[in-house]
Amino acid sequence: MPYDPSAFPPFAVTVDLVVLTVRRHALCALAVRRGEPPFQGRWALPGGFVRADEDLAQAAARELAEETGLRAHDPAVPVQDNGAHLEQLATYGDPKRDPRMRVVSVAHLALAPDLPAPRAGGDASNARWAPVEELLQQGGYGRDGEPVAPLAFDHAQILSDGVERARSKIEYSSLATAFCPPEFTVGELRRVYEAVWGVALDPRNFHRKVTGTPGFLVPTGGTTTRQGGRPAQLFRAGGATLLNPPMLRPEV
Repeated sequence: MPYDPSAFPPFAVTVDLVVLTVRRHALCALAVRRGEPPFQGRWALPGGFVRADEDLAQAAARELAEETGLRAHDPAVPVQDNGAHLEQLATYGDPKRDPRMRVVSVAHLALAPDLPAPRAGGDASNARWAPVEELLQQGGYGRDGEPVAPLAFDHAQILSDGVERARSKIEYSSLATAFCPPEFTVGELRRVYEAVWGVALDPRNFHRKVTGTPGFLVPTGGTTTRQGGRPAQLFRAGGATLLNPPMLRPEV
């Protein structure tokens, strides 16, 4: 029998973004306050509907650019100042996740260095960087006298999955350098690991591990005093994508 599209119920596809950065030594996520129903006034992850003429990667890159001004980083070209790591995270398709209609969301994870204050766009009335611990606290999120409420839709689950993806991937890959500027010190990289994992690391052991892992870091030949004290050696990300041995997360 010929295929009849009308025989199947319609549904929409969205992309939601877990945008993570490290600010003031804390792992933070971009949150937007919804300006329209459903969940008007509630905090949510940025995202939007996939347009008819774009694929999922294009939709995610467009939303990332609109929300942060960042471009998805192309691994084939050198790191750009306004580039961000962007990868597909997971798909969420609970039939009741959106009260408007059946909506399937393909979530993406974006990682970038310390970013400026965000600007709200689209159907968002406000946007801010918030520590992930506050966004995921059991009672919900709210600051400065706002009513405390869970994140809209199933965004708490999406955010939790994105944070765990980042925490696990920096163990065995060089992904932690995506949180750093093109040139960084070992101390700055250590603070990324501490912020993402939520633990304190021994500076000497950390220095020995990262500088002794083949292909992880490459000295630039320069130094910096931006952290105060003696000049610290600058590095850039090396060519290794997988770390051997891995950087194992301490048990807490």
